[in-house]
Amino acid sequence: MIVAGVDGSPAALAAVEYAAADAARRGTALRLVHVREPWTGVRISQLADVENTYGAEVLATAERRARACAPEITVTTGLATGDVVARLREEAAKADAVVIGSRGAGGFAGMILGSVGLGLAGHTRGPVIVVRGPSSPTHGRLLAGYDGTEEADVALEFAFAEARRRGAGIKAVFSWQPPPFSSVGTMYDNLIHCVYEERTTFVEERFAAWRDRHPGVPVEYASVYGHPVNVLAEESRAADLVIAGSRGLGAFGAAVLGSVGHGLLHHAHCPVAIVGSGEGPA
Repeated sequence: MIVAGVDGSPAALAAVEYAAADAARRGTALRLVHVREPWTGVRISQLADVENTYGAEVLATAERRARACAPEITVTTGLATGDVVARLREEAAKADAVVIGSRGAGGFAGMILGSVGLGLAGHTRGPVIVVRGPSSPTHGRLLAGYDGTEEADVALEFAFAEARRRGAGIKAVFSWQPPPFSSVGTMYDNLIHCVYEERTTFVEERFAAWRDRHPGVPVEYASVYGHPVNVLAEESRAADLVIAGSRGLGAFGAAVLGSVGHGLLHHAHCPVAIVGSGEGPA
């Protein structure tokens, strides 16, 4: 089952379209969930009734959009009250993936770009997919940030499965930036070059093993000297989905979800999948 968080915003409706297509590819059901913050007090309770009516309308609109995009899938809806992230985590416990818009309104009001995704990433059975806007022309290529860590392997496993479902290829990118030491001497430059070469060889060999295990999926591999966010964001212009682990993507461990994942949620030009450490199926 795919779960999509909806709140009536344009980004949420774009997420519904993505989620419906994803459910169709997987041959599974889609559940649409609207969450509102709890209200207390007599007057506030009256306002809550209005909010419930609004939530029902949001769900009805989202359901119509989902059925229009994928008439063959089963669609269910749920109206919940509580903390947005906490309630979506509960829904995600039964799901293969959670899809949300990049910026919300209504039920997600006050949530800055990526905050819901950051609250969910690494805490769900499957990936958290954040969609910014309506679908663009298909490129037939998925983009994966890969640094050879166990977390990156989990993300790459999802990438290969998704590529098979879509009949798409994968471009894996190892992007590395040295730590900001103050020394710029020749000895430092030589050391950094050696570390970079050693790490590049290690990552490329690990990726080659993945490529050999999936001969039916077209793949590319690139090693780039630069910050992962900048490199992956630029590469995402020609991708249908960019995939990153919830941790990792940095030889020195400096670029974790707070920088890479959050940075991609802000700057990627296509949907972003943040894949956790594998608490359940992807």
